[in-house]
Amino acid sequence: MNAPSPPIGLLAELTHRCPLQCPYCSNPLHLDRRSAELDTATWKQVFSEADALGVLQLHLSGGEPTARADLLELVSHCASLDLYTNLITSGVLLDRDKVSALADAGLDHVQLSLQDIDPVNADQVAGFRGGHARKLKVGEAVVATGLPLTVNAVIHRRNIGSIEAMVELALGMGARRIEIAHAQYYGWALRNRAALIPSYQQVVEADETVRRLRAVHSGRIVIDSVVSDYYARFPKACMGGWGSRALNVTPSGKVLPCHAAETIAGLVFDRVTERSLHDIWNSSKAFNAYRELDWMEEPCVTCDRKDSCRGGCRCQALAITGSATLADPACSLSPHNTALRGSAVRESAALEDSFAYRRIEA
Repeated sequence: MNAPSPPIGLLAELTHRCPLQCPYCSNPLHLDRRSAELDTATWKQVFSEADALGVLQLHLSGGEPTARADLLELVSHCASLDLYTNLITSGVLLDRDKVSALADAGLDHVQLSLQDIDPVNADQVAGFRGGHARKLKVGEAVVATGLPLTVNAVIHRRNIGSIEAMVELALGMGARRIEIAHAQYYGWALRNRAALIPSYQQVVEADETVRRLRAVHSGRIVIDSVVSDYYARFPKACMGGWGSRALNVTPSGKVLPCHAAETIAGLVFDRVTERSLHDIWNSSKAFNAYRELDWMEEPCVTCDRKDSCRGGCRCQALAITGSATLADPACSLSPHNTALRGSAVRESAALEDSFAYRRIEA
């Protein structure tokens, strides 16, 4: 086995605490408690090791990362290492003074989530009254400090008709980029799939809208799009390929190839308190489990796309087929694709309208 190239990015899940209750939450079903979170000194050591490993981009996430009282200290440490820091936040715990303090500490970028253009629906989806209004004020504060702003819009049946309006809102906020990201059905989002998944026609129309808006707003804002796996013809390489471009550190210090990797039974994930990031990235059994392609079964083995899609998502394959070594059922060549499409069609047509929320410690 060849030595892996250094990772480009690290997703640091500083905490699973969050004041929102988004039904498409990508965090695991079983969350790390506050008492299990890494302390400030350990996170600093993780970031120093990430820098030595070759990581260029550090994404500070959660939960809600601004729930950490030591966030300024962590950002300042990253700035001293010249690590590019991106804060992924709901914004509801921030205000102008806190944003300014983060900028002064050396933060490089803010990625702010929006649930919809309509404040009533946005707050209902997030399970947080008044959240949409707070987000707009935080967006203004971010731009006022001179920090680049990205708007992250998770797309589902409740807001898929608002894509154009959300792009216009992002432009009005002064955002340089917006990510139109269809919900990915893992963890809590899988629990709520029937209430979230749009129809095939809605996805097609949304894709056409994104293409048109890219042409209209070229040079004004970057519009990224993460397509719906359930209606794709071929899957994308999860995280750019298992253990090839990025790594994930959970609040309690487990190091994962992707945020949902713990759903795969049998994999043991090392902790930053027990092994260095360098050792984990290069030689841990979990990272090497699907790095090469020798785990593949048909139709992947003889497919000429296997080097680009790398079989798709291992966690989605497990969630839908029961096996992490089968082709991602989002692939049209998978024997499970028909069942996947069928479930999407049935659930989108049933128009389930109630979410299963969970309470997360704020």
